Amino acid sequence: MKAEEAEPERGPGCGRRTGWGQRNGMQCPALLLLFSLLLLPLGLPVMGALPRLICDSRVLEMYILEAREAENATMGCADSCSFGENITVPDTKVNFHAWKRMEVGHQATEVWQGLALLSEAVLRGQALLANSSQPVGTLQLHVDKAISGLRSLTSLLRALGAQKEAISLPDTASAAPLRTFSVDTLCKLFRIYSNFLRGKLKLYTGEACRRGDR
Repeated sequence: MKAEEAEPERGPGCGRRTGWGQRNGMQCPALLLLFSLLLLPLGLPVMGALPRLICDSRVLEMYILEAREAENATMGCADSCSFGENITVPDTKVNFHAWKRMEVGHQATEVWQGLALLSEAVLRGQALLANSSQPVGTLQLHVDKAISGLRSLTSLLRALGAQKEAISLPDTASAAPLRTFSVDTLCKLFRIYSNFLRGKLKLYTGEACRRGDR
């Protein structure tokens, strides 16, 4: 099956299969992808494929799936999913016509700042859950996975150049401030997480990867 986006760069020896790879039907790029994703949450350096890792459609889809699973898992809970306070999150609504006309630096700023605010929101949610008297059960697992995923995505976007594009914006004062609103439950927070990945982040990385292929 062909990936929709560019495949990660192959490391040394990926042009041929070893006996182990033949017996298990595994390709070198798949192993490199798995190994790199395991290292990302630990903050450890990965192989040369990192700058293009986010361009493999399977990577972002994996995080989107995790976000959807977390949202679905919290849809039925009530008291145990309430924070007891409002948490600020980025607005995930996208005007596709306006987005296409937006300068690359503005797009990068929206995504980079949005991801940072979303990371802060999930960390705050984690702290509130830890201090809650309600049983959290598997909710904590979903929160922990979201934190790990956001850290990995931040590393992937930094490698893709999103942070530099956001910082190098010629006139940051002219950029509209990041639109935000508040959520008060874990379900709403995970919905924002899922929408952000499927919306602005996917749009930005898709275009950034296409620019890199030119």
